[in-house]
Amino acid sequence: MFRQKFISCFSFLMFILLLVSCREQRATHIWLVGDSTMAWKKPSRAPESGWGEGLKLYVTGRATVHNHAASGRSTKSFLDEGRWQVVQDSLETGDFVIIQFGHNDEKADERLHTVAFGTFKENLKTMINETRLKGATPIVCSSIVRRQFRLDGSLKDTHGDYIVAAREIATETQTPYIDLESLSRELVTKMGPLASQEIYNYTTRKQDSTHLNVNGAKVIAGLFVAQVKSDQLPLAKYFK
Repeated sequence: MFRQKFISCFSFLMFILLLVSCREQRATHIWLVGDSTMAWKKPSRAPESGWGEGLKLYVTGRATVHNHAASGRSTKSFLDEGRWQVVQDSLETGDFVIIQFGHNDEKADERLHTVAFGTFKENLKTMINETRLKGATPIVCSSIVRRQFRLDGSLKDTHGDYIVAAREIATETQTPYIDLESLSRELVTKMGPLASQEIYNYTTRKQDSTHLNVNGAKVIAGLFVAQVKSDQLPLAKYFK
């Protein structure tokens, strides 16, 4: 009898240790929500890509990137279509959620439009709060810069209040903030009108100064990773 109880207790203990071990070895999940500048693209749209795809090149084997960013979406449509709910339902303690919107929130289309210091901030706050409810960590990013040069070589400000609003809600909710607009603006300005074509979806058949190409996706993701490391965010340990 004693032997049977000992074996049963030992087996139960080993089972618990196995569960703990599996939990510790579970890859951390990095969830991306945003618009086309971050999203995966169909092969038919090559060489266009989103920086969320470039991010996959920087992660270690301890993390998995899930790119749920979608072309043509704003914070409003992402919530209305249930896309955020899919991500929120999948979150587990220890995960990270990188949030980047703004390009389409600016548009007049009622299915997309949000007010920068109103519904835009409210929608971002919803995603931030619901991420934390699942024990995951949110990170807010500003939109990347559009490659629209003035005659003097400077870049136009096409995002306006949406950049300010993203920074504000990050500050108000004490959420890490990566200013990709500023980082990409500095890079593209330094590259200039001609060389910067090399990172945007700028081809002989399409002169696209909003979306990135495969090379640009990796470059912009590199800016994000470098800033995460510079800010010493917990996410940094999952990058090469």
